[in-house]
Amino acid sequence: MRYVKWTFLILIAALVAGFLHYTLPRTEIVRITGTDIIRVDPGLNAWFYSGADAGNAGQTNRDVRLINTSNENRSPRVYRNQDTGWGWPPYFKFDSADLQAEATDFVSTVATPEWVAVRSYGWRSELFSIYPNAVRIWPVESPATTIIPWWNILVLTVLAAIVWAITIRILRFRRNRIDPVVEEVGEAFDDMGDAVIAKKRRLRDWFRGR
Repeated sequence: MRYVKWTFLILIAALVAGFLHYTLPRTEIVRITGTDIIRVDPGLNAWFYSGADAGNAGQTNRDVRLINTSNENRSPRVYRNQDTGWGWPPYFKFDSADLQAEATDFVSTVATPEWVAVRSYGWRSELFSIYPNAVRIWPVESPATTIIPWWNILVLTVLAAIVWAITIRILRFRRNRIDPVVEEVGEAFDDMGDAVIAKKRRLRDWFRGR
C-alpha cells in the first residue's frame, strides 16, 4: 500500500511539474536570423498550438508565424508567434503581428549580431513539430546579460506557500479530529479483545471445574 501511495504522489508531482514547466515563461538571449510563415494542419500536436488570432474564425489548418533564432553557440532556436487571446495560458497576447514586425526589425548577421531577449512558454519537439510561443522581445547588450525570472519566483513562492498552508491544515485536522477517533476505535477493539479473552478464560475454567 505504501508503494501505491508514493507512486500516486510522484505521478501527481510529475504532472504538476510538467504543467508549470510548460506554462511558466522562460527567457533566452538569442540573435534573430529571420522570420517565416508556415501552413500548419495540427494533428496529435494540436494541444500545443494556440487557436486562430483574436478576431478570426477558428480553422483546423492555419498559418503560423515563426521566428528563427540562434544563440551564442550558433545553436538554432525556433519560436512560433501566436495570439493566446483570453485562453490558457493567461498571457493575454493579442499582438502577434506587431511582435513579428519587431522580430523582423531585429534580424542580424553573425558579423554584426544584435542580441535580443525572447520570452516564451512551451516546449520544442522536433518529433512532434511543436514550438515554444514567443510573447515578448526586447534588445539586450550582450549574450552574457542576466535575466532574473522574477515572475517565476513569485508564482512558485505563492504556490509553495499555498501548498504549505494546505498541508499544515490537513495535518492539524488529522491530529485534532482523525487521530482521536482512530485511537478511540483502537481502544474499543482492545477492550473487546480483553473481554473475549476473559470470557474464554472463564469458559475454560468452567469446563475444568474450577
